Amino acid sequence: MKTFAPICLFTYNRLSETQQTVAALQKNDFAPLSDLFIFSDAAKELSSLDKVMAVRDFIKSIDGFKSVSIFEASKNKGLANAIIDGVSRIITEYGKVIVLEDDLITRPNFLEFMNQGLHYYEKEKKIQSVNGFSLNIESAMDSVYFQQRPFPWGWATWEDRWDISLFDKESLKEIIKNDQSILKKFKNHCGEDVARMLLNSIHNRNDSWYIRWVFNHFTSNKFSVYPLCSLVSNIGFGNEGTHCKGINPYKSSKKGSEDEVLNFIDYKKTKKKITQDFLRYFTKKYRLLIRFQLLRSREGRALVKKEIKSKVFGV
Repeated sequence: MKTFAPICLFTYNRLSETQQTVAALQKNDFAPLSDLFIFSDAAKELSSLDKVMAVRDFIKSIDGFKSVSIFEASKNKGLANAIIDGVSRIITEYGKVIVLEDDLITRPNFLEFMNQGLHYYEKEKKIQSVNGFSLNIESAMDSVYFQQRPFPWGWATWEDRWDISLFDKESLKEIIKNDQSILKKFKNHCGEDVARMLLNSIHNRNDSWYIRWVFNHFTSNKFSVYPLCSLVSNIGFGNEGTHCKGINPYKSSKKGSEDEVLNFIDYKKTKKKITQDFLRYFTKKYRLLIRFQLLRSREGRALVKKEIKSKVFGV
């Protein structure tokens, strides 16, 4: 690799999570070779201002990278616009980008995997993105596997596979209007939850850039590559999470060694069994199973009670 992909880190008002995310990223072998661009969104309401300022004070102290650049928004953009605008800004200059949010703990070989993946699949137009997080897919036997649905927990892409127009809500409404069966096909390929999320996004009922990114993978018939063993864990679930509240159903327990050899394979059609194992994580049945398993433990019962209390009483 002649050049290393720049890293975009998106932050808001969670100091502890941001500190943990940065500390893990600094331990990555490729950190000293990587340019880090930090995007700090402005407070949405006055009650968040002190927390946002605490995060901004912290990010000014970050080192351990080739360079650190900080962009502080003067007005609240929200997660979707912050990521779309920030990624578009950096990818236009560098041609590729690695993206992280402020609640993701990466393993020391995360940046190595992402950079090698960007290099290996650069000319393979069937691959639209590279993921650092992975679910437990017992039927997957190769070092990587391919799915049409990407994941937002540590990912990367190239300029020729990213365009701000992909996220235009009016254009997406027209696509859905002109193909009455497209949402059903979308669910069959990418999960039970995607159609509802997409409709909520384009009708401003959620602030998701991600589901529009998933939809573009589907409509363009492109794929995302995943490592067999996850290189990322999410610490953002809980009552303080803006977009990840409650219980994390996507924990990945399959982990390789930190000195494992990262091998890539040429893109090939994914076996039906692997896709079935992947998509089961996005079913209501699976979510209910996770909740049931949690209720069998004292810690899980306490977490569920806390989640219910937050929803009912707002605390």
